Amino acid sequence: MNYNIAVLKGDGIGPEICAGAVLTLEKIAKKFGHKFNLNYLPVGGCAIDEYGSPLPEKTVKACLECDSVLLGAVGGYKWDNLPADKRPEKGLLELRKVMNLYSNIRPAKLWKNLADASPLKHELIKNGIEIIIVRELTGGIYFGERKSGFENCAEYASDTEKYSVREIERITKTACELAMKRSKKLVSVDKANVLETSRLWRKTVHDYCEKHYPEIELTDVLVDNMAMQIVKDPAQFDVVVTSNLFGDILSDEAAQITGSIGMLASSSLGETKCGLYEPIHGSAPDIAGKDIANPIATILAAAMMLRDSFNLTEEYSAIENAIQKVLDENYRTADIMGKGKIKVGCKKMAELIANRI
Repeated sequence: MNYNIAVLKGDGIGPEICAGAVLTLEKIAKKFGHKFNLNYLPVGGCAIDEYGSPLPEKTVKACLECDSVLLGAVGGYKWDNLPADKRPEKGLLELRKVMNLYSNIRPAKLWKNLADASPLKHELIKNGIEIIIVRELTGGIYFGERKSGFENCAEYASDTEKYSVREIERITKTACELAMKRSKKLVSVDKANVLETSRLWRKTVHDYCEKHYPEIELTDVLVDNMAMQIVKDPAQFDVVVTSNLFGDILSDEAAQITGSIGMLASSSLGETKCGLYEPIHGSAPDIAGKDIANPIATILAAAMMLRDSFNLTEEYSAIENAIQKVLDENYRTADIMGKGKIKVGCKKMAELIANRI
């Protein structure tokens, strides 16, 4: 089978971790008889430097025409002082929007043999952790109206949070479909005691679940309580659905309790199979080019692409099993390093995983 993949390496450690994922894809192609046609495209800070835009038109066009998109990371200190609409992160937000990718699925899994990398006590994680956060991706405060200026002789700024029933229903559908394949339990996170958007969120989620998925056990949790519960008793959670802002913050917290943000991938999907796959961590400019980044999250992102966009479940399992083998052999990058383990760099870790497929 032939698949056309847009590869957006981006900034910072993006090129390094994408190289590791591509190496893995090449091994999969050879083993299973596929052909992955890779189209490397600019996005983020590197695109600003070359084209004056964080999302050039050529990148948009190619991403809309490909079978799926693999992204490294965007951003860095170099572009921190640019206006908000010109910064690297704007390119990523706009790409999600033009591709109509409204659901972001972020599994936070504690891998076997990585319990020592988690900051939590053993009794809290002894039965394992796998929290899947389903984050609404194209609405909310990140896409609301922004204002700044002076009022009553004082400088001010404002960002508007806005959600429609349609936006809430479609992300709820995504979460419910996932919950039905797992425990049939769903947690909806909001701030309904304070925010009007959260009150609409809670009402809409309940109405939708009652009408379409009555089998699902639905629980509401306020976002501040959710932040506490994730570090107090993470094993109680399975599938979680929440807004753009809350999902962004909570998924990073959930990532850290599993040992390292460098281990976790995410997928962004819409109405079609063409999705955007990326690690949930940032561009880490402080370690860029030092060969110490963890490529596993990006390799897992590529694996999720094979499974969720191309329906290649055996190939997905081959990558996941290869990662587990490498971890079983005690190889670690710096972020997951523990006593008695073998420290390797970004490139070597990717090579080890590819060689065990």
